[in-house]
Amino acid sequence: MIRAAAALLACALLAACSSPKPPGAGKDAGAAAAPVAERAVYRVEVVADGELRALLLNYLDLARFQNAPETESMTPAELARLAAAAPAQARTLLETEGYFNADVKIETATGSDGLPLLRVRVDPGPRAQVVSLALHSTGALQEAAAARDADAQVQLAALQRDFALQPGQPFRQPVWSAAKDTTLAQLRAQGYPAAVWSETAARVDATDHSVELALEAASGPLFRLGALRVEGLQRYGEESVRRLATFRPGEPYSEKLLLDFQERLQKVGLFEGASVEVDPDPAGAAAAPVLVRVKELSLQQATVGVGYSANTGQRVTFEHVHRRPFGIEWVVKNKFELGRDLNSWQGELISHPLEGLYRNLVSGSAERLSGNGEVRTAWSARIGRTQDTPRIERLYFAEGTHVLLVNATTGRSNTNAYSGNYHWILRDLDSVLLPTRGITLSAQAGAGYAFSSPAADGPFARAYGRFTWYRPLGAAWYATTRLEAGQVFTRADVGVPDTIQFRAGGDESVRGYGYRALGPNIVGPTGAVTLGSGRVLLTASAELARPISPRLPAFWWAVFVDAGNAANLWSDLHPALGYGVGLRWRSPVGPLRLDLAYGREVHQFRVHLSVGIAF
Repeated sequence: MIRAAAALLACALLAACSSPKPPGAGKDAGAAAAPVAERAVYRVEVVADGELRALLLNYLDLARFQNAPETESMTPAELARLAAAAPAQARTLLETEGYFNADVKIETATGSDGLPLLRVRVDPGPRAQVVSLALHSTGALQEAAAARDADAQVQLAALQRDFALQPGQPFRQPVWSAAKDTTLAQLRAQGYPAAVWSETAARVDATDHSVELALEAASGPLFRLGALRVEGLQRYGEESVRRLATFRPGEPYSEKLLLDFQERLQKVGLFEGASVEVDPDPAGAAAAPVLVRVKELSLQQATVGVGYSANTGQRVTFEHVHRRPFGIEWVVKNKFELGRDLNSWQGELISHPLEGLYRNLVSGSAERLSGNGEVRTAWSARIGRTQDTPRIERLYFAEGTHVLLVNATTGRSNTNAYSGNYHWILRDLDSVLLPTRGITLSAQAGAGYAFSSPAADGPFARAYGRFTWYRPLGAAWYATTRLEAGQVFTRADVGVPDTIQFRAGGDESVRGYGYRALGPNIVGPTGAVTLGSGRVLLTASAELARPISPRLPAFWWAVFVDAGNAANLWSDLHPALGYGVGLRWRSPVGPLRLDLAYGREVHQFRVHLSVGIAF
């Protein structure tokens, strides 16, 4: 049948490609004419279910070559060969999707455009199912499990439980291959970096449409971490590296331990790059050396920048960092910002890493912020200690704050406050820079005493929390939700610095409103009403986003709705609503967001531009 179809196809193509000589063309003219390469032109149609049709159209030679360029002209004989080979090639492709009894036929016809048409008709038959999975181990892991070591037994059970192809699921070759790679990587990451597959088999019974999976892993020895070797240090002390390691010689190897160590090295602010690895030679498994390679940042670094914020307008910034001033193990940072609404200085003196992942710090700031009918001049100074673990950041500090607030309606107020504070951040994310799954939780607590004029002096306490939840929804959709709340606890007549109180509005608060443009209304001595800061805060946000196109996975579009406000009492808090659409660029340094939001309370559209994730 195939040979007959191929012969008919060749005859049709020869007839379609032949053409009579033009009138008057003689022997000399024919001899002088350049030879014309014969090229077969045809169409291919695949009759199959959607996924299988796409598979055959992408990988079947007969389909791929139908649009061959002029420089790769196809002869009728070559086309006949492809047509004859297509059924066997299609069956091989279908087997990778679990169809081991597929019936494939090639039909030839003439299309509506007069070109030869090859129709590939597919009856895939039943799909094979996985009926059993047996995953075993040899080597140190199996020996430990046989000796009733609880950790080894749990690890073996997890390898079997987490294998991607389980009984009852359809067999697919891509899933089978990926499952083997993932399981071996899991075993290597959890103490056995020399592990290999000694046997893997997928036994197919085409009659029963069933597949039996059998795997055996040679775990090799359990690796234990040995001495730390550091390479690449010239400017900074080796203790700055060693103190960031949370493991000790003799501990079982864990890939996560080393990756967490590597991430801390990259975040500490002393190194441009860092890598941490062990030697996977089984001969040294009892005390595998941990090799740390670092590339140091320069001792000093200065940066000048020009930017724009939807919150505070255009700005020029200057930053300077010295990573070992006067030879002491501290980092000094200074940042100056000159802008339309905000002029500020921020300074920080932070030690190189200490024991327990702690660092001591001394910092200060000064700013002049204008907007919403007032000018705020403030300074603060703090001394404290910070700790940055793989999932949690902690900050303890004592702080002094001064705020001078000049409002055209309410007049002038001068406030000083001294407080003790604790800040805590939890990150449980698939990616800190570009999260799509997980949560972040930021909590702050503080207490102190305020001295104010013209308001009364008195004690106060402050609490604040921010919870963000990231979740993939399927079909390339992703959700982000946020809840933020805070309160200052004090007598009504006590004056608390404006920087300790709350306002809402802006890029990371309620979009559709200006930065700090939401808060309680305050009536001045003349009866005029102006915006003030509040002692309670509540905001919420929900956003849905997805990639614009599979070919541009880094560019997303989004829809969102925000709500919230600040007030002096919970009973007076009336949430303002904002909603709109946005664009996202998930760049290597974090997401860039451009939003067009409508503020329902002000009946205006507002553009918001921001970079990064707020914790």
